[in-house]
Amino acid sequence: MLKSMLKTLLLASALTITGVAQAADITLRATANSNENDEDYDGLVVFKNYVENASNGAIAVELFIGTQLCATGEECLQGVADGSIDIYISTSGGAAGLFPYIQVLDLPYLMSDDRVAETVLTGDFTRKLREKALADSDNKIRLMTIGNTGGWRNYANTQKTVKSPDDLKGLKMRTVPADLPQQVATAVGAAPTPIPWPELFTSLQTGVVEGTANGITDIMSMKFPDAGLKHLTLDGHSYMGAFWWMSNDRFQALTPEQKQVVVDGFAALQQATFASPKRKEIAAYQDFAKAGGEIYVPTAEEKEAFKTAVAPVFDWFKANVTGGAEVFDLFTAAVADAQKKVDAERAADLN
Repeated sequence: MLKSMLKTLLLASALTITGVAQAADITLRATANSNENDEDYDGLVVFKNYVENASNGAIAVELFIGTQLCATGEECLQGVADGSIDIYISTSGGAAGLFPYIQVLDLPYLMSDDRVAETVLTGDFTRKLREKALADSDNKIRLMTIGNTGGWRNYANTQKTVKSPDDLKGLKMRTVPADLPQQVATAVGAAPTPIPWPELFTSLQTGVVEGTANGITDIMSMKFPDAGLKHLTLDGHSYMGAFWWMSNDRFQALTPEQKQVVVDGFAALQQATFASPKRKEIAAYQDFAKAGGEIYVPTAEEKEAFKTAVAPVFDWFKANVTGGAEVFDLFTAAVADAQKKVDAERAADLN
């Protein structure tokens, strides 16, 4: 009898779930040019689960991981603008062609830690960037939230322990083919060498480049220690922000209730991407050490030397990046407010 009742309940549940899926009024097409081991995928899975459940099945989310819908930032954002893609995640470099000022997150040593970064990105700074992006895309591309994709960038190389900018002098440092990362590499004395990401392993192996600036999860997922990458300096010079875009036409076509579900879904996604790198980097650091890697943590004085070396980059950014001066001021003000808030919370918790 009990067994029969359980079977009936399970069948009813399955029919209900199937009915919900088939009854979706809206299907959102979301894409990430990554893979299922990436923080972006973790965020999308959380988003999909939240939105489909909170909308009671009225909104379905279809995930396209990799390059099924588009292959480059420009191509994907064009898809968002013309409505063929509803949701897309980019790095700052992937969207800098349209919104150059979002590279402000790549400026080094402006944020001290995760607590400060997360306070900044959950606040009004993201909303102000949204307003600028909407204005600059003729109201077509909407910034929904900013999460994380890989933790913090650190200097890693094949040659030696790096404790100061002097140790980077002359090192062939891989950068993307964009002005800002090349300016940063030059400021610390390195020789910037633009190399596409898929070619970086071979370039390290053959000595075309001798170093790179990446998060530990990317370093280990690409097996860079096998290419000779053995020295890692945890200077944490820039936060690896992930910009989540949505078709504004699609968003505005939703009912007020549906908009709230989507907005809350992106809030859940953001929290998932904040957490994912922290969890994944535990094993990544252990694997790096097992592979013979050396990890160095700079002292406060050594980190200050790096900050001093890159100071000219801030003036370059404000003078040469469209919208750079305005966004730099917005960002640094948001960082100062966040640091003050976090410091106050820490002090309260220490009492």
